[in-house]
Amino acid sequence: MRIFISGGCKNGKSMTAQRIAKAMSGGGTLYYVATMLSRDAEDDERIERHRRERDGWGFTTVEQPTDIGELAEKCDTGAVFLLDSLTALLANEMFRDGDVNMDAADKIIAGTDRLLDAVPHIVIVSDYIYSDAVRYDPLTELYRKSLARIDRAVAARCDTVIEIAFSASVVHKGGIGGLRL
Repeated sequence: MRIFISGGCKNGKSMTAQRIAKAMSGGGTLYYVATMLSRDAEDDERIERHRRERDGWGFTTVEQPTDIGELAEKCDTGAVFLLDSLTALLANEMFRDGDVNMDAADKIIAGTDRLLDAVPHIVIVSDYIYSDAVRYDPLTELYRKSLARIDRAVAARCDTVIEIAFSASVVHKGGIGGLRL
């Protein structure tokens, strides 16, 4: 089962994804694919909070802040993966080494396609950043549109698509069988 979860910031996406991945594993191998690169103290705090939240859950953490397609060759593809998040992955690929990679979305779509071809059990998390009416500078708009392209491509490949808003879960595609949200 391949599950895509999107929603607003601090709405419980990661915790929901952890519960689903744990249930999917049936006690088997779990990988937490961490994509966030720390850039400041707030990032450090967020990363540490996520580590504490998954402590004791049985996840092996794999740091993969770029080149997501390489993950298919690095890990036991029979395991359950939780990739958190596409949002951070895009920031890392798009703004790498002080340059702007205008083709970052294409790279991530190709990489997630490779990963989805190799991994039958995965939960992928992304942030829903499209609903406000604010006009942003061209680079921010490119980032938002790139994330939207990635999200649509990944959602199309997943069996289940879940949106989490205000801590409530809505299944937009597929289902989760007997798994609990």
